[in-house]
Amino acid sequence: QEDFVEQLFITTTHHYLMVFTCKGRAYRLKVHEIPEAGRQAKGTAIVNLLSLTGEDEVTAVIPIKEYTEDQYLFMATAGGVVKKSVLAEYDSSRRDGLIAINLDEGDSLIGVKLTNGDEEILLSTRKGAAIRFNESDVRPMGRATRGVRGIMLDLDDYVVSLDSMQENGELLVLSENGYGKRTPLIDFRNTRRGGKGVYAMRCNEKTGALI
Repeated sequence: QEDFVEQLFITTTHHYLMVFTCKGRAYRLKVHEIPEAGRQAKGTAIVNLLSLTGEDEVTAVIPIKEYTEDQYLFMATAGGVVKKSVLAEYDSSRRDGLIAINLDEGDSLIGVKLTNGDEEILLSTRKGAAIRFNESDVRPMGRATRGVRGIMLDLDDYVVSLDSMQENGELLVLSENGYGKRTPLIDFRNTRRGGKGVYAMRCNEKTGALI
């Protein structure tokens, strides 16, 4: 009841699933370890497959074919911190998971993307701001590190979305009251990380905050 689908992707039984939680931990599953079910079946609760602790919740799931040195995991937190790590550093099957990122007090991991090292990163915030920068602005770091500032946030604002895209993409934003807006990526000038960004959408009482 009141559940909903957040992610859908195609994979195979031989691939891995990387599962990241809001507390900054990373877990790994082989796809064949997930019980197969029919089209109308309810499915399996993820707490039955992973050793999640306390109020930890899944925030990102990424299918992985193999752990290579030329791919990266790019992460973002609600507090505007970003981090890039070499994918191969997460090639571990520890049941209690790995530390994917060290979080500041009160911060949480909101998104993770698999990147090639030269993609365009776009962070969007609850109050409608967005910043675009190339991921090469963020040097690779080890697993148990904090990361660096990705966007400077206004008071009471926080990051709601991390996207990685190609040069000629478009950004579609949605607000909590059901308003949407589509903008060519070229309208967001490429800046250095850590700035305040520009408005992706002017949020007000009618539109509600960006989600």
